Amino acid sequence: MATVELTTANFDEVTASDGIVLVDFWAEWCGPCKRFAPVYERSSEKHPEITFGKVDTEAQQELGAKFDIRSIPTIMAIRDGVIVFAQPGALPESALENLIEQVQALDMDDVRKQLANHQH
Repeated sequence: MATVELTTANFDEVTASDGIVLVDFWAEWCGPCKRFAPVYERSSEKHPEITFGKVDTEAQQELGAKFDIRSIPTIMAIRDGVIVFAQPGALPESALENLIEQVQALDMDDVRKQLANHQH
């Protein structure tokens, strides 16, 4: 599956669904973003069950501000509507694959429990 362009219009709809959504916050002028793009694209082809989204931080400045994106590329992982990972920096392919494995292995009931406890 190819990557999906995420905008303020579709971000919440795409990321609120069940399953895993990876989000790459990037910009056209960003060298590391351009180098990371083919790695991200290859990974999207290997994992058709995962939604791979891209947010152009220049065109979608509201989303960049909403998630306090200060450095790009920033990779965010969302599972079942919950942000479970967010980190700036381009990942090597092996690290991206490792991240995907870790997100797939999460016990989401446990994650929700921890979030609920954390919010009190």
